[in-house]
Amino acid sequence: MNRIKLPCAIAAATFAAQFPLLAQPLDIGGIASGRQVAATICANCHEISPTNYPTTVIAPKFDDIANLPSTTALSLKVFLRSSHNRMPNFILSNDDTDDVIAYILSLKEK
Repeated sequence: MNRIKLPCAIAAATFAAQFPLLAQPLDIGGIASGRQVAATICANCHEISPTNYPTTVIAPKFDDIANLPSTTALSLKVFLRSSHNRMPNFILSNDDTDDVIAYILSLKEK
């Protein structure tokens, strides 16, 4: 039995070392950077903070999105990577996506 434990432990450590990002939370991006990306790309339709009001209110406020019970890092990542009927299909880099997700989640009421 001990002969099996050591190779399994080595294999698990080797596997984990190959995929370190799988162990990281999806909201590893920077909040300030995410707010900047949102101000540049999303603010035409979304209110991204109390001081930013879009000229045409056609999308939910980021505060409201953050406080939906279904809002998680994973749900936001899936949403941002999917095509949308009413929202333009922006192509964000992985880092920008993670940063915007971090920013939105930072708005969640504790």
